[in-house]
Amino acid sequence: MTFVISSECIDNQDGSCIDVCPVDCIYEGERKNYINPVECIDCGACELVCPEVAIFPAKSVRSDATRQAFLEDNALFFTMTLPGRDEPLGNPGGARKVGPLETDTPLVSDWA
Repeated sequence: MTFVISSECIDNQDGSCIDVCPVDCIYEGERKNYINPVECIDCGACELVCPEVAIFPAKSVRSDATRQAFLEDNALFFTMTLPGRDEPLGNPGGARKVGPLETDTPLVSDWA
């Protein structure tokens, strides 16, 4: 299991989740943060501090279409070649290594 950041984070990147993550697996997109599903250790610290209530466990998706879309989108942030990049981000081993990224997935970029 991993945690996922949903639409409530779009344009509301508080950063509390980044501050408490013990493994530095929360990456900053232009409009939203993303949790690397490979690097996440499932501690849940991010979920507890999120003031937007945007973070949820992946196992809670069930039949919620919006949460399912963000679960899939969260993985795409790391596996697809994002706009303005030459290759997928992959698993660099910590968000601080790459810094804030000036891009998002198409779902987030197009979110109204």
